[in-house]
Amino acid sequence: MDLRRTAAAGVLPALVLLLAGCASADEGPGQVRVQAGAQDVTAQAVQGCEDGEEVRYDTTPPIIEVSPDADITLTVSESVAERGWGVQVFDERLEERLGTVEVPAGEDRFAGINSSDVIPPAFYLLVVEDKGGDCGVWSRAWPIGFIRAGGDLGGASSSEAPPEG
Repeated sequence: MDLRRTAAAGVLPALVLLLAGCASADEGPGQVRVQAGAQDVTAQAVQGCEDGEEVRYDTTPPIIEVSPDADITLTVSESVAERGWGVQVFDERLEERLGTVEVPAGEDRFAGINSSDVIPPAFYLLVVEDKGGDCGVWSRAWPIGFIRAGGDLGGASSSEAPPEG
């Protein structure tokens, strides 16, 4: 998938993120596994749903240094795969959405992104669970920062949650 074409076709401005879906209190915020090159890390959710209430978690998204043309694989829990999920591509400050990557229904693993698919050398991938559940238009979300050679996630606080609306 070439996100450069998506971004070139019309970079989406920073939009209100109406993130959807919820986790039950038993599931907690969950984790996303991220593999890029030789690196294998987990990301904690920055927001979720507990007992029907929107919750922000005090977590720090991982920042992964990647080489150009590194394949990126994202793996979610079975419950997230069952509800459905996608990936939003953001700039280095998590302010401007550059594109969206659809993940096939029911899949718990997605390996269709390469570090060179995104134009800026520093960017975030935001894994977002699909709509549904007790919190309506609120979702579990997991941001993961990536820096290619020459990139900089300049000034973005790594503990900031994605923009909400």
